[in-house]
Amino acid sequence: MKVIIDTNALMIPIQFNVDIFDELQRLGFNEFVVPKAVLDELDTLVERSRGKDKMAAKVARSLADRCEAVDIAGFADDVIVELAENSGAAVLTNDIQLKNRLREKNIMVVYLRQKNRLATT
Repeated sequence: MKVIIDTNALMIPIQFNVDIFDELQRLGFNEFVVPKAVLDELDTLVERSRGKDKMAAKVARSLADRCEAVDIAGFADDVIVELAENSGAAVLTNDIQLKNRLREKNIMVVYLRQKNRLATT
């Protein structure tokens, strides 16, 4: 199964010490997709952030290299919703507003549960 990974989800390994790829595979996902819009957000965070946030963004950017990059630019949340609708993929995110938009469209959401594992809705 395919999963689209949001910016904040790529930061989970640094922020919560959870291996998102192991967890996604445990849940049955084997295709990992990151839109260019997410990569652009991460690049901006690397440039503008400091301290722990900058380190988390750098690690997230390197983790994104393990994913298939999809060349769709724009506002990341809009791109993710459109891509999920068109591809039938689930979305890994902890963004509450994005989760709500995805649920309204009956798109499967993968999220961090109890700060130690991933779960689906």
